[in-house]
Amino acid sequence: MSSRDTRFALGAHPGMASAQGPVAPSSPEQVSHLPERSRFLRPFSECLPLFPLAESVPQVWRGAYNSSLLPHSWARHGSTTAFLMVASLLSPQNGAVPSEATKRDQNLKRGNWGNQIEFVLTSVGYAVGLGNVWRFPYLCYRNGGGAFMFPYFIMLIFCGIPLFFMELSFGQFASQGCLGVWRISPMFKGVGYGMMVVSTYIGIYYNVVICIAFYYFFSSMTHVLPWAYCNNPWNTPDCAGVLDASNLTNGSRPATLPSNLSHLLNHSLQRTSPSEEYWRLYVLKLSDDIGNFGEVRLPLLGCLGVSWVVVFLCLIRGVKSSGKVVYFTATFPYVVLTILFVRGVTLDGAFTGIMYYLTPQWDKILEAKVWGDAASQIFYSLGCAWGGLITMASYNKFHNNCYRDSIIISITNCATSVYAGFVIFSILGFMANHLGVDVSRVADHGPGLAFVAYPEALTLLPISPLWSLLFFFMLILLGLGTQFCLLETLVTAIVDEVGNEWILQKKTYVTLGVAVAGFLLGVPLTSQAGIYWLLLMDNYAASFSLVIISCIMCVSIMYIYGHRNYFQDIQMMLGFPPPLFFQICWRFVSPAIIFFILIFTVIQYRPITYNHYQYPGWAVAIGFLMALSSVICIPLYALFQLCRTDGDTLLQRLKNATKPSRDWGPALLEHQTGRYAPTIPPSPEDGLEVQPLHPDKAQLPMVGSNGSRLQDSRI
Repeated sequence: MSSRDTRFALGAHPGMASAQGPVAPSSPEQVSHLPERSRFLRPFSECLPLFPLAESVPQVWRGAYNSSLLPHSWARHGSTTAFLMVASLLSPQNGAVPSEATKRDQNLKRGNWGNQIEFVLTSVGYAVGLGNVWRFPYLCYRNGGGAFMFPYFIMLIFCGIPLFFMELSFGQFASQGCLGVWRISPMFKGVGYGMMVVSTYIGIYYNVVICIAFYYFFSSMTHVLPWAYCNNPWNTPDCAGVLDASNLTNGSRPATLPSNLSHLLNHSLQRTSPSEEYWRLYVLKLSDDIGNFGEVRLPLLGCLGVSWVVVFLCLIRGVKSSGKVVYFTATFPYVVLTILFVRGVTLDGAFTGIMYYLTPQWDKILEAKVWGDAASQIFYSLGCAWGGLITMASYNKFHNNCYRDSIIISITNCATSVYAGFVIFSILGFMANHLGVDVSRVADHGPGLAFVAYPEALTLLPISPLWSLLFFFMLILLGLGTQFCLLETLVTAIVDEVGNEWILQKKTYVTLGVAVAGFLLGVPLTSQAGIYWLLLMDNYAASFSLVIISCIMCVSIMYIYGHRNYFQDIQMMLGFPPPLFFQICWRFVSPAIIFFILIFTVIQYRPITYNHYQYPGWAVAIGFLMALSSVICIPLYALFQLCRTDGDTLLQRLKNATKPSRDWGPALLEHQTGRYAPTIPPSPEDGLEVQPLHPDKAQLPMVGSNGSRLQDSRI
């Protein structure tokens, strides 16, 4: 007999047909062999054909109580709570029998992931982004090659994984987004607003990067890449391409370079590559100053619209639709990386590039800058303090093993970064060998790597449009994986904060509104000065503000809410407390490393530049204002919360503002056990006649979890 067949309706008529389900046992002994959850009745929807709902609840409650099937702790909660708890067990929205394989959501109000693979793939897609490809390999070779791996993995173990686990467990326990979770300490809800501001900034410019990748992807659909030669209308006399001297018909590179071309290549200040001129003079039509917006580049604007439409369609049903899309967007980049890696390592000079990437320079381990770069890369690469991890975990089922997930996702993210380094430097080594220069002369990071250096290297390969299509398609998928979570973070925060049925039903329109707003705010970044603003937002909007947000989050959970309380919450959720290593990291090590990152960021600060362009002072001031706009949310909301909190003295208000709100805890009633168990006494407004089921038990006084003595009564 299946577990579904063993669920019966207590109090059902003994003579009911077996087609309606098994007949209710008449004694406790007859149900002793059944699973504990199976001893209760079916959902109401299955019981309606058997007897009216109005009659079923008293029968069920009385039968369960008389048969001693209810846990003894339920007897302490009064009639109203007992009614609610039985109703929650009868309701199909609160989950299934633990032993039953089912696809039903635990939380019908918010929904859950279709399965745990969807959550893991979404989180991998969120953490593995463009920075893994265009930032980590550059940092690695600049900071000692293979020697950089040592501080990198040390920071992963002591800071990255613990913070990742903290955010996942935080969101999963409360089943709320980055705003709702701060019921744990309402005074710090400004941290959630700060996360929203950061996600807004990143979401605006990140999709512009995706739209440029779309543009290059479409431009690669030709038999000759437009940035391969210098014979285009936008090229200047300084342009010197590595393929210009070859036969334009066969597209193969010459065995030896002409002397005049070699002269230009060896004097890089006089040489401008065709890929750089294509990027600067054709794609961007770059203006001479950040304040000179010029015209909006219509091709980029169209690609930006395509990017936002794709993101919206993938999120049209929230995690239900995005969870299906990530099966492709989170896995196919690894297929492309592998294809590019196999092609790259077979090229001449690839080994030189890889050795340049991996050869350790152990003396650099003693430099503080190397450790600072390692800590910063781990912190930013995993997406900590963006709010996305909390949001994605909030759609998990309550007892999901997020401890296991945090380790898997974190290690996958870092392994991808290392793997991408082999892909990048094998091609760059081939390009350096072709040009007869050192690898450092062709290595770059950021947009310079993705849209200038690497595309130029691809022109040296046979069937170069194919490799270009694969590369930019990979960039698109990497960007979309992160963009899905950024948009869902904002939508979830808005929906959870409003929280009524209307906005839950209209969540698709909220997603559409956020997508339209993101598109409109991204339009200035498609102008001729757009790349200046994009880099300004990238350098300031999500820099030291993330470090401050993460540090305050650690302190508020570990020291304001209390580490013992949080460890008990995790034990209730996972079935085991966090390992001792994570307890130590959360309380001492990770906050210290975060503080070190903040100090390092301040010490190593340099005014932003783009190539040889120095940003004016007013633009830098705007950058600092963007950074402060997320951090300022924390003290402003704290003051607001203090003003609205009851208390005769400032200390009393501070105490009341920092203690958890009454609705903090697991979202579903079935998970609210222990100190979260409801203790609602019956009230006259219930309209229910209170009478004891057992006269001899009715007079026993019971003590609620808050210390008050409750009159134990029954419906």
